[in-house]
Amino acid sequence: MKQSAGAIAVQERFGLPLGGQMLNKVPQVTIFFWLIKILATTVGETAADFLNVNLNLGLTNTTIVMTVFLIITLFFQFKASKYIPGIYWLAVVLISVVGTLVTDNLVDNFEVSLETTTVIFAVALAVVFVIWYAREKTLSIHTITTSRREAFYWLAILFTFALGTAAGDLIAEGLNLGYWVSALLFAGLIGVVALAHYGLRLNAVLAFWVAYILTRPLGAALGDYLSQASDDGGLGLGTVITSAIFLGTILILVIYLAVTKSDERQLATRTAA
Repeated sequence: MKQSAGAIAVQERFGLPLGGQMLNKVPQVTIFFWLIKILATTVGETAADFLNVNLNLGLTNTTIVMTVFLIITLFFQFKASKYIPGIYWLAVVLISVVGTLVTDNLVDNFEVSLETTTVIFAVALAVVFVIWYAREKTLSIHTITTSRREAFYWLAILFTFALGTAAGDLIAEGLNLGYWVSALLFAGLIGVVALAHYGLRLNAVLAFWVAYILTRPLGAALGDYLSQASDDGGLGLGTVITSAIFLGTILILVIYLAVTKSDERQLATRTAA
């Protein structure tokens, strides 16, 4: 049946194809989503340290190399017509590394304070959200069905990692909490967000993005606790072993999701008959 002029106008307004269904480019938010996100965040911390310190690439070279890999992966992510677990989660892992490196470069190479970097990335993220909402009228990750929305999404993800790195380091170092206590603190804050959402009906979109930001310092604290030497308050596994363990776990989970397709979401674009 033919679409009404109003339906066509709405689809053109939001950059949607004329007719049919679209597939969301982001997975459903399940327990697997949060598990892989935290694991990827940990890898972002340990892998950045491994490349920078163990391989002696330095912050600048490490940032260039990982940014190139990220751009290549995002090219295939944008080119895909639907959510593909392997490509999507590789992009998340790489953007977690790059987000960490962006903050590390500002702090270590340009001597920008953690307080300033926290403010910078908080403002940058807020600006992305404001423009995203002004253009799309939604910040929901369940509607990533156009290239424009996906661009906003990945830009927001980058700034959440950079902000989480800066704010997490600021809190952990400022309060001198140590790795394990820091992990418990951020896990508790995520628990508060979950309680506010399920118990007090905190807006789902707001709850998601706040929790997403908080998983960055949580994963970093876990990564540092496992990788750093015992004299520094860690378990002394090292960045190589820690990164290998978490990357292996991510790979197993992604393969499981690719086979079962348990986190795929089809978003029906409703059109008038």
